Amino acid sequence: MTSPATEDASGQVADGVTLRSLVVPIFGPSVLFGVSEGAVLPVIALTAIDRGASTAVAALIAAMVGVGSIASNIPASKLAERIGERRAIAVASAISVVSLVLCVLPLGLVVLGLGVFGLGAASSVFSLARQMYLTEAAPHHLRGRALSALGGSSRIGMFVGPFLSAGAMRLWGLPAAYWVAAVAVVIAGAVAGRVPDVEVPDEIRLASSGTTTRDLLRDHWRTFVTIGLGVVLLSAARQSRQVVIPLWAHHIHLDPATTSVIYGVSGGIDALVFYPGGLAMDRFGRKYASATCLALLSVSFVVMPLTHTAWTLALVTLLMGFGNGLGSGIVMTLGADTSPRVGRALYLGIWRELGDVGTGGGPLLLSGLTAAASLGLSIVVQGVVGLAGALVFVRWVVNKPRR
Repeated sequence: MTSPATEDASGQVADGVTLRSLVVPIFGPSVLFGVSEGAVLPVIALTAIDRGASTAVAALIAAMVGVGSIASNIPASKLAERIGERRAIAVASAISVVSLVLCVLPLGLVVLGLGVFGLGAASSVFSLARQMYLTEAAPHHLRGRALSALGGSSRIGMFVGPFLSAGAMRLWGLPAAYWVAAVAVVIAGAVAGRVPDVEVPDEIRLASSGTTTRDLLRDHWRTFVTIGLGVVLLSAARQSRQVVIPLWAHHIHLDPATTSVIYGVSGGIDALVFYPGGLAMDRFGRKYASATCLALLSVSFVVMPLTHTAWTLALVTLLMGFGNGLGSGIVMTLGADTSPRVGRALYLGIWRELGDVGTGGGPLLLSGLTAAASLGLSIVVQGVVGLAGALVFVRWVVNKPRR
């Protein structure tokens, strides 16, 4: 990796790479892709309910986002390494558009589930390509801020997306949210198509092509079963957050547009605090950001069942957004810090797999507990599991990044 360098008064570093220089080519598409996700994630469960699904089945369909990502991480890493980040993003955009069309078509819950699955697959390809680029391009001393800004730019999009979809739904109904998402993802693909692929030495590419998943699991299993466990639990809390907000809002009889606004305000707080979180990761290490992020998320889960109005739910979701924003990019940063030079793309694919096990497993746990007991109890259990994950980070994450 590039050796550490110092910044001058303008923010320029010795190797010429600044966060400012990455804004349009890297963070611009991430904002737009975030708009697409933010527009539809709050309404997936509501769409399922509108088509006759029970609350438990609606949570299961929403969980297909994570399942689609899980199924795609390893293929996505190989695809991005083979055809380059730019073409991989074009593929992700095409998959996303097709999936959104499937979600809009009134062909039943199975087709809706397939569409949501495709959205997860597209997100995997897009996110992995962006992470690979920044892991290689950003100097180590800027890595936390660069990857937190990548996560934060997506959050900015997810903040804007629900407001755009709320306005569209008031005019044209629930399906309009999916058309907002389709427009955003097409523009994201067009902007990303102008970004050159990252340059990797030929000897590294050749050695990486011979690296297998088994090799990486054998060589890095201690990292995967320790820090990786925390990543699973953090990802479970993050994805469950996206499901429980609309489900609890429906439980207390809020309309879809109000739900989208509450979701969006939470995303706004999330987006505002990404840079301080990244700065803390670079200056003080990763432990505090990861543990604090998951602890605050978990507390918000525990208290959510105490809310019964739009205002009280909004307050809890603000806490959720603040906690989540402090950990913006933390999973990507931990993966980048621990990744080997040879086989990095595949390693990051495995790392995303760990996160997506939580992304898919969190809502599945929520769905199962809701069906067996109640929605309120399932939300509290998710919070308790998240607190256990915060303790994992305290125990296993080193306080300062490796140099």
